[in-house]
Parts: sequence; structure tokens; C-alpha cells
Amino acid sequence: MRAISQLADNEPFPPTGEALDYPNGLLAVGGDLSPRRLLEAYRHGIFPWYEEPQPVLWWTPDPRSVLLPGQLHISRSLRKTLRRNRFRLSVDLHFESVMRHCAQLRGDGLGTWIGDNMLAAYCDLHHIGHAHSVEVYNPAGELVGGLYGIAIGRAYFGESMFSLEADASKVALVGLVNILTRGGFELIDCQVESEHLNSLGAFNMPRLDFEQRLRDTIDVAHDPEIWRLPATCGELL
Repeated sequence: MRAISQLADNEPFPPTGEALDYPNGLLAVGGDLSPRRLLEAYRHGIFPWYEEPQPVLWWTPDPRSVLLPGQLHISRSLRKTLRRNRFRLSVDLHFESVMRHCAQLRGDGLGTWIGDNMLAAYCDLHHIGHAHSVEVYNPAGELVGGLYGIAIGRAYFGESMFSLEADASKVALVGLVNILTRGGFELIDCQVESEHLNSLGAFNMPRLDFEQRLRDTIDVAHDPEIWRLPATCGELL
């Protein structure tokens, strides 16, 4: 079995081709969650996923689940939800709250991969303009859905989403795709395949192809003014 690299704080990542086949994509252990480290990781298609207080685990699975903004599948029922104009939207107003809701999703007593260190690290990325959230509110003004992720160049790396009411997270995704399409983004990294993401248009891409897509998009700047949405979801259609 191939040995896993143990990272010191300032040590670079090993080549992604050294990632394990099982567990799929495990590349390295250790290091920190500084903005420099995280941005370096995402630029190479690497992301952290672990449970605190264990050491940080870094992953680059093969294949990679991706969604191209122009290929988002909006079902008839979701279109009906959007037309009803029930939900209100915002961008980057409640980033930390979105992360905290995502952290509460498991509810099985087994903990969550979004611990205090992850929360602080991604809030730091949010403050420097790389991490973004989309928020969804019901008619009572309650935050009932949302998502967050990292934007570098014209690639968006989705991290997590939550939904407390039917279709709320899907509405957040439609809002995100609206933003990314206006910004000329070419892909959304969904990390690992799931039936839910596949139903929305995601598909698997070999890691080498995914990394080539990143090289083609990661240094192409996007307009920071794109991070806004209409007030209500009906305007997304």
C-alpha cells in the first residue's frame, strides 16, 4: 500500500497522481488550513475533508463529479417552485450561518466534517473574497436553504448545501448557476458523485481531465460584481 504524505505547515502537496485508489483520492495528511494552503489546494483540485480534532486529510478523488453551468437540469417541479416566487434570495449576507446550517445536517451523533477550524478557515476565505454563499429565505424571512463554496478564476468549488424546506437548496443552486453563467465560469466542482447531484446534471470526469479544465480556467479572472442576485427566485427564470 502506498504511503500517505505527511505535510508540514509549509510543505507543498505531493503530485495528485500519488493519491490512493482506496480510500479514493486520499493524498496527504497534516498541514494547516491557512488561506494560502487552501487556495493552493483548490488550484490543484485538492480539498480538505476530515473530522476534528483529527489531522487534516486532503483529497483528490478520481473520477471527479462536476457540473457545467450550462447543463444544470431544472425539473418541471423546480420550475413550478421558482414561478411561485415563494423564496427570497441573497448572496454573501450570511456566509457563517450557511456554514453552520450545513454543519448541523448529519444529526446522527457522529459529528461533522465542518468543525470550528474549518468554519474559521472558510470564513477567512470569505473575508478575502474567495468564498461565497447563496442564501434562501421563506416568506417569514427565515433562512431555510443555502450553499457555499470557493471561487478561483472561473472555477467554482462547491462545498456543501442545506435545505430546511422543500426545494430550498435547489433554488440556491439555480441562483449560483445564474451568477456563474453571467461570470463566464466553466465548471462547478461537486467533488464526489451522488444521485442528487446527478439528477441536477452533474457527471463524472476523469481526474486528469478535471485538472486540465482547472489549468484552463483557474487564472482567468472574473468580475467581482457578479456576486449578486434578484431579490426573488421567480426572476431566475
